[in-house]
Amino acid sequence: MNLSQRSVLRLREEGYLVENVEKYNAFTKRRNDLFGVIDLLAIGPKETVAVQVTSKGNMSSRIKKIEESENLPLMLGAGWRILVHGWFKEKNRWQVKEFEF
Repeated sequence: MNLSQRSVLRLREEGYLVENVEKYNAFTKRRNDLFGVIDLLAIGPKETVAVQVTSKGNMSSRIKKIEESENLPLMLGAGWRILVHGWFKEKNRWQVKEFEF
């Protein structure tokens, strides 16, 4: 199970409808995030949550990337919660550190 799948499972357990919005570009052989910064979009009864998924060690670079995005004010203005999930193993169990904008 990869890190995005772990976040999808976690969000679904919390009652969200979740979709992976990161797309693969066969021409460039790279993955493209929604609006340049979003991997997962989760819809709940009262909110929309956008998630960037990474390892705990890469969280700071992902946070910086989102902070520098021209799309951040629009997403926050629309009432979206923007999260970064940083996954790591502790005592042989997967844990997630969450950062919210």
